[in-house]
This record gives sequence, C-alpha cells and structure tokens, in this order.
Amino acid sequence: MAPTDVETFSYPHKTAEYSYRVPTPPRIVVPSPALNSDSLPEITLNALRSANFLNGVNYNNLVSQNALLEWTYERRREAQIILPYLYLGPMTAAKDDRFLRRGTSNMGGGGGITMLLGVRQKHSFESKLMNGALRKAQEMGIESHTVDLAGNQDLIHSFPKTTALISDHLARVHQATGQLGKVLVFCESGNERSAGVVAAYLMETHIDVDYIKAMQLVQAQRFCANFDDALKRLLQGYWDILCAKRQVATVNGAASGPNGMSNGAAATPAKAKRSLQRDEDEDMDGMEGDDVERFGGRTFAPFMDQPL
Repeated sequence: MAPTDVETFSYPHKTAEYSYRVPTPPRIVVPSPALNSDSLPEITLNALRSANFLNGVNYNNLVSQNALLEWTYERRREAQIILPYLYLGPMTAAKDDRFLRRGTSNMGGGGGITMLLGVRQKHSFESKLMNGALRKAQEMGIESHTVDLAGNQDLIHSFPKTTALISDHLARVHQATGQLGKVLVFCESGNERSAGVVAAYLMETHIDVDYIKAMQLVQAQRFCANFDDALKRLLQGYWDILCAKRQVATVNGAASGPNGMSNGAAATPAKAKRSLQRDEDEDMDGMEGDDVERFGGRTFAPFMDQPL
C-alpha cells in the first residue's frame, strides 16, 4: 500500500474515542418528581410477598397533590408519609411527641406511630444520638428496632431484614387490633440511608415498582431525599436480586403442583450450552458460522489502526 493510500485511509465503522480517565459505570438518571401527581403510574401490591390484609389498602391520592410546589425548607425536619402505613423522616421526627402520638392528618386515618425503625452507623456519634429516640419510644410503649451498619454498602445486606421487620410488625398489629400499624423509618437526616431502606421496601413488596420508580415515589413525597450514585447502583443491584428470586419462584411454582409435587407436565428441554471444546472431527465451517453469528451484526469497532 502506497504512503498516500495510508494517509487517506478511513475506517468505515464507528469507533470509540480514546480516553485517559478511569472507567466508570454509566450514570443512573432518576426523572424528577412531577408537579402533577396524576402523571405518576399506579402501583400494585405484590400479594405473593405481602400479607393478604394489605391487598385492601387504599392507594388513592398516594402522592400529595402539588407536593413540590408546597415544599418548604422546614419540612425536611418533619416526616412524610410514603405509604398509608409507612413514613420517612429525620431523627427529630422520631423524638416529636405530637407526631408519634397522632401521625399526620392526611391519609392513613387516625392513630399514631406503632414502630420506629432507625438506621445508623456503628460506633458513631449518630448512634449515641439515636439512643434518645429509642428511649422516647420505650417511654411511649412504641416498638423500636435499629439497623447498625459499618457503611452504606452494608445496606444491601440489611434490606431483607428491614422489609421483614416492617411486614411482620404490620401483620401483628392487624391481627391484634384489626387495623394497620404505622412505621417510621428514620436516620439522622432522613435523606440517605433510611430513604434507601424505604425504596427497597417499595421494590420488594410491590409488583410494578422497580428501583427507578421506587426512588421517584420517595422523592415525590420527601423532596430532600438524596440518592447519590453509590446508593442508586446499590438499589439497582438489589432490584436485580429481587428479579432473579421472582423468576426462580415462578419456575418452581410452575413445576410443582398444589402439594409441591410435580404436576406431570412435560419439562421443556434446556437449551444446550456452547461447549468450550469442540470434537476433533468438527470441521472449520462450523466455527466460521459461529463467528458470523457472534460478530456479523456488529457495526462498532473498539479500536482503529492509526496511520504510521
């Protein structure tokens, strides 16, 4: 090839620009809460995971009308209702006698908070401050629990526990009184770790709430909730875990009868996996066909030869 041909050579496919920055995962964009709550999609309670009595919960007007237009800075020190039986707020709300006795006036009916769930970091000043809220709950006869974390990454291991604590408490209160309890999830600010716990609960107990919609619902009610990139990826990872568990449960349920026995249906043969080693008598045509199947439709070239 002549030098002039090399200089004028151009690669026909799209190529990636070279960068010296450290590789980073793509940003997770959560759409801002809408000013009009009617634009938020309706959510449906997952009856497979939750108790049957929660199926009758009224979700009408779940999101306050024009919540963002009415939001003020002072409201970050208060707790907001996320579900008719679930509240999210800061530590100051967990120490507010009036709020604990009455709850909020909008939605959820009467009655006060029946359980406090605090999320705190181990061996920190925040942990000592939270002891005051726990003593307040004990004095008022309110059930209380805490989740101690070494760091925010420990949240993903605590999500099943926090969801079970909330669900079990609601079931016990309903069995004893015939009414729904009210749970306040809080941390020091009510904007980070506790917001992640509430978002995980929404994902785990509702069918059509993924990690994006869960964060939207939380921020629509508590506008100051802060989901940073690390917490977004953590919730995304937990959503993948929940999807895998639901798929396994669906397959196991389809393969078993009412008593857990096989329903007698013919099993669908699994697709054979590609073998890493091919038989010696296999010709090269098969390998070329595999290459065409794998790379034939690609139009992106990660690298491009540069002129000498």
